[in-house]
This record gives sequence, structure tokens and C-alpha cells, in this order.
Amino acid sequence: MSSNKPKSNPWCSSTSPSKLKKPLDLGKPEPNPYAAGPLKFKEAQAKLQNAVQKHLKDCDSSSEEEDVKSSDLLDNILEQYRSTGGTSDQSLRTQIFIQESFLSGANTCLICISRIKREDKIWSCFSCFGAFHLNCIQRWSKDTVMQQKQRIEDQTELKKRVCWCCPKCRADYSPDQYPTKYVCFCGKLEDPKFQPFLVAHSCGEICRKELLSVCGHKCLLLCHPGPCPPCPVTVTVPCFCGSQPPSTKRCCNRGWSCGNRCGRALSCGKHDCSDECHSGDCNPCSKKSIQKCMCGSQQKLRDCSSPIWQCEKVCGKLLDCGKDTCQEICHAGVCDSCPLSKPRTCPCGKTNYLLPCTDETPTCGSTCDKLLECKLHTCNYRCHKDKCGLCLEIVTKSCRCGQHSKEIQCCKQYLCDTKCKKMKDCNKHPCNRKCCDGNCPPCEKPCGNSLQCSNHKCPSVCHRGPCYPCQLFKEISCRCGATKMSVPCGRKQRVKPPKCLKLCMIPPDCHHEKRDEHRCHFGDCPACKQICNKTRPICGHPCPVKCHSAVLVKVETQKATMPWEQSAPQLEKRDQPCPACLVPVPVTCVGGHETADWPCHLPKPSSCGRPCGRLLSCTNHSCSLLCHTVEDAPNSLKAGENCEKCENPCTKSRPEDCTHECPKPCHPGSCPPCKQMLRIKCHCALTQPYVPCGDWLDEAKREELQSCGNQCPKNYICGHRCKSNCHSGDCPNPELCKKKMKVTCKCRRLKKEFQCETIRKGLAIVKCDEVCLQKQAEDKKKRDVEDEIRKKEEDLKNQKELEMYQKKFAGKKKNREKKIYADEDNGGFIGRYWVALISLFIIVTSVIVYQALR
Repeated sequence: MSSNKPKSNPWCSSTSPSKLKKPLDLGKPEPNPYAAGPLKFKEAQAKLQNAVQKHLKDCDSSSEEEDVKSSDLLDNILEQYRSTGGTSDQSLRTQIFIQESFLSGANTCLICISRIKREDKIWSCFSCFGAFHLNCIQRWSKDTVMQQKQRIEDQTELKKRVCWCCPKCRADYSPDQYPTKYVCFCGKLEDPKFQPFLVAHSCGEICRKELLSVCGHKCLLLCHPGPCPPCPVTVTVPCFCGSQPPSTKRCCNRGWSCGNRCGRALSCGKHDCSDECHSGDCNPCSKKSIQKCMCGSQQKLRDCSSPIWQCEKVCGKLLDCGKDTCQEICHAGVCDSCPLSKPRTCPCGKTNYLLPCTDETPTCGSTCDKLLECKLHTCNYRCHKDKCGLCLEIVTKSCRCGQHSKEIQCCKQYLCDTKCKKMKDCNKHPCNRKCCDGNCPPCEKPCGNSLQCSNHKCPSVCHRGPCYPCQLFKEISCRCGATKMSVPCGRKQRVKPPKCLKLCMIPPDCHHEKRDEHRCHFGDCPACKQICNKTRPICGHPCPVKCHSAVLVKVETQKATMPWEQSAPQLEKRDQPCPACLVPVPVTCVGGHETADWPCHLPKPSSCGRPCGRLLSCTNHSCSLLCHTVEDAPNSLKAGENCEKCENPCTKSRPEDCTHECPKPCHPGSCPPCKQMLRIKCHCALTQPYVPCGDWLDEAKREELQSCGNQCPKNYICGHRCKSNCHSGDCPNPELCKKKMKVTCKCRRLKKEFQCETIRKGLAIVKCDEVCLQKQAEDKKKRDVEDEIRKKEEDLKNQKELEMYQKKFAGKKKNREKKIYADEDNGGFIGRYWVALISLFIIVTSVIVYQALR
């Protein structure tokens, strides 16, 4: 039980100043009140350093959890699985679960919403494999079972069985499956210790769990969280129909189809299965036929898959006893004999009787001797029809805890009065159950600890660890009390009041009738933002400024003579005068350019600051003097005598592609043609004549000016020179060229001359004669002989390199070298130079053939 005493603050003294005061002792010197200050400061500093060191240790322990290499751990876990033949695709689900939950350090308990460390005791669900703190799941299961029992007692909810569920997947667990131990994932080791080269909460041994496919094999991974991967063992299995020989498959994919027709006999016994090779039983026969009922009295069209059917006719035949009739409905074969005329036994089964069906079965009078419910003794009564009674034999029985024994009747259970002194799962209260067998029930006493709100106590069953937060709520309201909100108990002082959507009803303190609409709030209302609208006495315009009737103003007070006499500045709401009128009044400038709006308190005509803008005598520029009074002007657009005179050069735009300036000063009308001379190139780029700029800009004359009159130096497509004079673009009339050109055959031996016109039409063709063809054949044979000689030389070179390589690695034994040399000498001249002789023979033969063909 945690104490509810408040913890001492190291920065504050544990005693109040009133307790430190003592009556003055006039006989002794007065102690220095500042002497204890440094000592207290050192004590507080030491406590603070201890707290910091403790915090650093916690940080170090948490940071150590990130030092584990996830790749090495995964390789160790999957090593034996991969060696058996398992692939990464089959174990992908398990790898993802291990990495995201236990290797990343992001595994969180869904009950307390805190991270699960590698040293914590956990419990994992058998269905979803979610991990929880052992203390949290124990409290969860106890509270769930207690609430269900309470509902059943209060008759608020009727439930067939009491159970608790997983907080994550809601899988049901019975109260007998209450988690009491911290075991590894495979369940072999209790209280596993964390080792950095293993996954946390595992024992490091092979899992050995039964796989879900129930194939007889077991999981080959090391002890791991999450689901076991499919079985990777290879087995030899036939196809579904059994027509093909067995094939080697993975155990997880052992079923396979050969693709042939199934051919198995259907349940009707007349037809075969026509489906493709499949697993499981064949589909029922889809054909129909006329089937008789079991007694044969009726028949109808039915599915071939269900040929046996019963009509509703009762058999009614007389049984062999001659008194009773058969009461069965439509059956096949002969009616059964009368059940009462068959051999019968007495109730104890020792004596057999063969009696008429009208007589009852008698008792034999012997001892019953049936085994009683205790499975140890037999019934001592005579043969009887009723159920045997309880066993009343006197036996020596041990109590449930095994500490005492006593002679009692066999049907009774012996329980001693010795109370169990073991601590329950809460580690706070003893068991105190009489004659306990060691499996102490969970503690069901109320917790009673003060909650964090400091107002209520924990209503849960006695548990380990911190209590759940307080479930009660307090109400907080706005200023007007119309809006309220509920907050958890103990947080009322730390939560802001709710925002009220209703309007504030506090009356205004300015000259307006109503305030600006704003919502309910705490504190003073915001300053009025409405327009003042007071009428000024001079101009009569209303004031357009924000309301200034109640403005907070600092009030000057007397200056303090001493520091302790200083006070905060005082604020007071006062009525401020309206500012100067800024309503715009139209005022025209002295030049008559514009009519500007001036403030109401400053209306007077003046210069607007713009240029005068009247047209000068050159009709190209305007007066650039600032706005002034114009004298003796003919109209409102032309300049007067006191406007400026134009002295600018001509700035009119020149024709396109002309870069020369107009030689005249600024003048009215258009500019004269440009007389500047330009140097250009002719079409053939042989001469560079000079032409006037004005003539060059005329598109009609440009083609004539750019032609020099000489013969064009360009060539036609056929390669002959153009006959026209200097011109632009492609040469004209290339089809009129009649000069001759030489054309050769494909082998370039025969040559003939043709006109360009004949070549353009594609009629100039020179074909090879027989001499050309014979020469081509001779060239081809010559190339083949040269290629064969070159190939022989390459083979000879490769053979020599191979012999040198073998000689280099043959060893240093002299006898072996002599033997090799002796073998080489035995070949003679022909054996050593047979390749060269063959190549020489081929060359001579080819030369003779070539001369004969010529």
C-alpha cells in the first residue's frame, strides 16, 4: 500500500519560520541567522544531484534498448528454417511482426499506453499475439471477471459463462486461463532473462509449437513472437485423384492437382466424376433418374446423387410375435422382430430372460455389484431398477492441502481448517483460504488507494502498479453560467472554462446604446469598435473614427520620493475629443489638370505637381513644366506664351530595319527617305555593291539590287555548273542539262558515257559481263584460301602456346623432359612440319586452278 503523505520538497524547509523562533537567551551571544544558509543550500544541491543521476541512469537504460542489431537477430531466428528450405516469402509475416513489435522498440501495452521494455514481464495473446504487461493483463482480467459476476448477482445481465477477453482482438479466455506466470513465447522457460543476442522475452531455443496446418511437424524457428510460418519440410505426395505418381512438394503446399479428369465413382454408383483433379470429396451427381422409395410402393424423378428416400407411409406389417405391428416409416428389407420378445437381462445384467412381449423384466435377487460414482467401490444392494445411491464406505482421505488426513465416507470431501498463508497475486494480502491446494484465487478485495485527483479512492480490485485515473467528472461553467463542460476529477484548476456561444449582456460604458456583439467572456469587455458618429459643430460632418468616449488613459500621480512609495500606473476611462475632420472636399489645381479631394480642415487651390502637358508648336512634345497658370493660350490643349520651347532632335520612329537617325531637328510631319549608303552581298557572294538605305528597304527593288549579273557559280544536282546569272534560291531548270557523265558496272570494270537526262530517268545501266563474273569468282576463291591459311596459322600458334603452358607447369624433373624430347624427336621431319606442308600444298593447288581458269 502506497502512503498518501505528501513528499518533502528539497528546496523548501521542512519547518515553518514560526517554529524556528526561540526566546532570546540574554546570557549567551545571539547566533548568526545567516550561518545555516550555506548548509541548507548544500543539502538541497546534493538532493538535486542525486535526482539528476537517477534520471541519467534511467536514460542510459532506455538507450541501451536501441543497441540490438535487428538483422543479426532475424538471421539467427530464421537460420534453421531457411536451412530446411523455407523461403523469405513464407516467413514474411513473422519477420514483419518481429521487426515492428519487438526489434523496433515501438511495442506498446494497450492497457497502460506505455512502452514495453525488454526487461518487463509480459503476457502475449494466443490469437493476435499482442503483448501486454503481466500486471496490466492481470488487473484487466480480474476487473472483467468481477464486473461480470457483479452483473449476474445484480440480475442486470444474464450470461451463460464468465470469461475475460484480450484487449486487442477480443478473443475469449476462461477464468482458469488467468495469467499467473511470465513465460517465453514458446512456453518452455519461466521468467526468461533478457540477453542482447536474443529477442526480448524469448528463451533462445527452437520453438517446437504445433503448426496450424496440423501436418505433424513443428515450428523450426527460434523462440519468437508472432505467428509461426508455414511448414517448409519437403514431402512426397500424390495428386488429389491419385492417377499420377507422387511428387515432392512443400508440406505447406502438399495438395496438388494433375489437371486430368478425376474419374472417381460418385455416390450414386452409376456415374464417374467429370471434374478436373480436385481435393476433398467429389461433387454430388448432377444427373436425375426415377428412384423408388425404400419400401418400393412409390417412385418419382429425383437427383441421382440421393437415390435412397422414404415415403410417409407407415409399414404396419404384423411382427413375428403375432400381436404387435411394425411402426417404422417406409423401410427396406424384413421388419425387425418384436423388441420385447428378444432376450432381456435383469437391471444388474447378471441373469438373462426370454419372456413374452407382454411380461415385464423381473429382478434376479442377487447383489447389484455396479461400480459407484467414486469408481472404487461397488453397490451392495440387491438387484434393483433405480439408480445406485452414494458410496458410504469409510476410507482414509487426505485434505486438499495435503497436511491432514481423516477417516470419512467415500462420497464426502475432506477439507481441513488450516488457512493458507501465501500472498495473493497482489502481493499485499494473504490467501487465508481454508485447505488451499496452492492455486490461490485472485485477490478480490477493494484497492482503496487515493487516486491522483486526491478526492476519491480506487474502486477496483486490489492490484499491482498504479491505479486507473478517477472516472468521476466535475462541471465548469462560463461567466453567465449558460455553458457548462465536464472535466475529470482533479483537473478543474488546470482546465480553462468553456467557450460560451451566447452574447455578452453587460451594458456599454460609452455613448452608444449597444455594444458590439461578442460572446460571453471573463474579465472586462473589449473596447468599443463602433464608429463615433458625433456631429462636429464647425463643418457638420459626423466623426468617422472608432469610439473614443471611454478610453483607458494613464492618470499622473505624485512622483514617489522613496523606492517603496512607487505604485503601479493608474488607468481611468475618459472621454477623448474628436480628431480633425478628414472628410474629402473637391479642390481644383491651378493648371486645371485635376480636381483633388483635400481634408475638410485644409481646403486651398495649389499646384498638383504634374507636368503641364499642353502641346508645343512642334506637335510632337508637350510642356514638361510643373503645373502652372497658362497665359495667352489659343485653347485648353495648346501651349501658351509662358510654356517651354521645344529644342529636342527628331525622335520619330524610323522604318523597319533602318538604324539611322533623322538629320532634321524636331519637326512636324513625316521624315524624308534615308540616303545613307549600305554595303550588301550579292546572291552568289562574289561582289559587295553599295546601295541607298531607302532603296534597300523597298522589297520590290531588293531582289534586283542583290543580283551582280555574273554567271551563277553553283552546280546542278548532276554536278554541272548552273547556266543562269546570279540569282537567289535553287538553280532553275536543272532538267535542261545535257552534258555527259561516266557510269560503271557494279565491279567498276566497265565504263560508259551517258547524258544527264538519261541518268535522271534511270536508263543509264552498265551490266557486268562474263569476265567480270569470272574475276569475282577468282577473288572469292582467293579470299577463301587466305582465310583457311590464316586459320591454320592461328591453330598452330595456339598449339605452341598450349605446349609452352604445359611445359611451364610440368615440373622440374629432368627425366620427364628427356622423355618428352625423345617423343618429339621420334616424329621426324613430317611429324614436326605437317601443318606447314599441308598449307603449302593447298596454296600450290589453288594457284594451278586459277591459271587453268584464265
